[in-house]
Amino acid sequence: MPFNTRNIIIFMGIAAIFVATYIFLTGGSEPEDNLVSSSSSPTSSVIPGEQNTIVSSEQNQIAQNFLSLLLNIKSIKLDDSIFSDDAFNSLRDSSIVLVPDGNEGRPNPFAPFGTDNIEMPSASPNIGAPTQ
Repeated sequence: MPFNTRNIIIFMGIAAIFVATYIFLTGGSEPEDNLVSSSSSPTSSVIPGEQNTIVSSEQNQIAQNFLSLLLNIKSIKLDDSIFSDDAFNSLRDSSIVLVPDGNEGRPNPFAPFGTDNIEMPSASPNIGAPTQ
């Protein structure tokens, strides 16, 4: 019997350590609000100066979050000294101009086959010239 009691005590000790660790790691913070929430009766307020405009508290919270993001963006300062640097001024444009061949495809690629019988003009330089 002492062997079984000893096993039970060891098992209970290990379980208590796991529970204490779980509570320590997850119990210290408040639960965060869900990203999506449904409320049967949202609270609302009337905006002063507006004619009967009712704004729910969810919309008010979204507006406050958006305003704080805008204010954070406004405070960003960029260093424009890179544009006067010699390495930046030595950069050259090496882009390639693509010229279409003239046979890109159907006039309407979404039309059913057989309905677009429009002839594409051929690229013949002797149009209207007499043949010899």
